Amino acid sequence: MTRFITYINTRRPEALQHAKELIDWLEGSGHECLMHYESAEAINRPNLAIDESDIDSSIKLAIALGGDGSVLRTVSAVGEHSIPVLGINFGRMGYLSEVEPEMSRQRITQFLEGDYEIQSRMRLEVHAQGEASPRFGLNEVVVEKIDPGKTVRLSLEINGDFFTSYATDALIVATPTGSTAYSMSARGPIIDPMHQALLLTPVAPHSLFDRALVLSPDDELRISVLPDCEASFAVDGNVIERLQIGEDITCSAAKHPAQLVSFGGSNFHRALKEKFGLSDR
Repeated sequence: MTRFITYINTRRPEALQHAKELIDWLEGSGHECLMHYESAEAINRPNLAIDESDIDSSIKLAIALGGDGSVLRTVSAVGEHSIPVLGINFGRMGYLSEVEPEMSRQRITQFLEGDYEIQSRMRLEVHAQGEASPRFGLNEVVVEKIDPGKTVRLSLEINGDFFTSYATDALIVATPTGSTAYSMSARGPIIDPMHQALLLTPVAPHSLFDRALVLSPDDELRISVLPDCEASFAVDGNVIERLQIGEDITCSAAKHPAQLVSFGGSNFHRALKEKFGLSDR
């Protein structure tokens, strides 16, 4: 018997229906299926709900049914336990959801037989001033302005040394996986997701120095809010809280990377070509 946990994008009816069928199949094969509370309620299986504080390494696979956002949510829940994550794609063409729905049973069977690969993806660990526990992100951390029509002034330290200050709409600290997300829209470089690096990208900076930086994965970045505007910070698209003037966050590589299940069919360069409609000639 193998223990699974499932996270569903509950706004997608096709993902909900597929999850019901998949769980029936897994339970019929003698496996134990657990679910995030919201997912369990959405398919009328509250008996399968588990609190995230009860997640541990006895769970052998986490299944995300949705798009890349569902994979991010799942990694956030299970990443500290190094539980592999398999993404079943019900979104647009994603970079993280490798398995198409019609292949889900075959791919899960392959996982159970040991016929798979693990891609270790760097995550971010974020400490906010005044918070007891860190936050973790697979894509990026964003410190951004609150007031429309104004910029926010932010100070950047690298490994305890002041580097520069920015007057900007936002600063993005991204992983290589996150280089194809918000950072890319701000004209940051695209980095192969298997690399290890911290990517710092300013958004609409009012500064002579407006370049993105690709930094060592061993660096620690501290971003502080300077007078005279407050800021907020978000992790993987989820706004966490406001930062008052003088408050800061620190970002570094997390100890435990995300573990994404792959079956050798994904190709980052091919996905880029399809995403941007690049021709073969």
